[in-house]
Amino acid sequence: MSAYADLAARAAEEMKAAALAVDAAQLDALIDEIAGAGRIALYGVGREGLMMKALGMRLYHLGLDAHIVGDMTTPPLGPGDLLLVSAGPGAFSTVRALVGVAQGAGARAACITAQPDGPVPALCDSVLTIPAQTMADDQAPAPASVLPMGSLYEGAQYLVFECLVLMLRDRLGVSAAAMRATHTNLE
Repeated sequence: MSAYADLAARAAEEMKAAALAVDAAQLDALIDEIAGAGRIALYGVGREGLMMKALGMRLYHLGLDAHIVGDMTTPPLGPGDLLLVSAGPGAFSTVRALVGVAQGAGARAACITAQPDGPVPALCDSVLTIPAQTMADDQAPAPASVLPMGSLYEGAQYLVFECLVLMLRDRLGVSAAAMRATHTNLE
């Protein structure tokens, strides 16, 4: 086996293990939050932010009123709306501040994290834990992923999010053709 094939196999197994360790009840609760929300705004920092943007795009493809925090077209949140954030290590000052703003306006907040006991998840109405290495635990003596820093968490986010979208699609009765019809034609 080549060095690349060995690394790819190890990384894939780690992502698979993290995705399979997600609590089904937490995932169902998050699907309930998303399905019941009016507007949905998503936020994360760094590479986690990229995964949140990917999820936001898929929620939009499902026909949901989904927006990325920071985009000029993101509307205000209020009662009946949802702020969906990622705080893999459990704490980011910007994420914490946005949760406070959204909840102060009457919106609910849901957090995706690897550290459910962190300060940001503690503030949120619901939490989805993806048990994977982040930069909070990427150094000895913690077991290290073959992937650097928070890459395992971010890769597992992508896999979990795509499965969440499939489950949400079935719940909402949205066809694959309807999702495709909302895809941009400006590429």
